[in-house]
Amino acid sequence: MTTMTTSRIIFQSESGGVAVIVPTGSVELALKDVPTGVPYKIVSAADIPSDRTFRAAWVIGDGCVEHDLDQCKAIGHDKRRAARTEAFAPFDEIIAKQIPGADAAEAEASRQGIRDKYADVQLAIDAAADPDEIKAALGGS
Repeated sequence: MTTMTTSRIIFQSESGGVAVIVPTGSVELALKDVPTGVPYKIVSAADIPSDRTFRAAWVIGDGCVEHDLDQCKAIGHDKRRAARTEAFAPFDEIIAKQIPGADAAEAEASRQGIRDKYADVQLAIDAAADPDEIKAALGGS
């Protein structure tokens, strides 16, 4: 048996992304946790991204974990939509409830500014060549 605490066992998860097993003892003993019949690889811990932002978009590459760019973009768009919804919330309430003393025209102008901002973010995500560019488009989140 080999004890390699810097080794990791990776396999493609049924739910998307890559499952990572961190052996606490020998790698051979940890192999029991890989589902039967599922292909796996034993890699160095350094071959696994430290940034988990797009973990659901991980795929097994040539001896390492890589990102599926289309999946990263889909995740980025989900994050963009969630941020836009949060930014809209206070203005949506003013418009929907027609709160007395609140300026609906001002609220709508603010909403348009939010639409414009997130349209630019959408274009940047669509044009991104790698996950770092997607993160930058989202403001580094």
